[in-house]
Amino acid sequence: MKPMTYALIAVTGSLLMLTACGDTSRSRVASGTALGAGSGAIIGSFSGNAGKGALIGAGVGALGGVLVDEHARGSFSN
Repeated sequence: MKPMTYALIAVTGSLLMLTACGDTSRSRVASGTALGAGSGAIIGSFSGNAGKGALIGAGVGALGGVLVDEHARGSFSN
């Protein structure tokens, strides 16, 4: 694998762990979006397109925040 792939996996994993930084639904989604945008901008800058990376990262982060919030509220029970 390329080094960029390893970086993407590491950032995605840490993003998913950090999206739960909040007590309310809004704060979880906001923190996920912010972390995703920052991580995406960093990864995108390696390929020369930080803006596109930030947009993609923000979307992934928001989705992660929503999923973590749903899990915290007990929506994913067995």
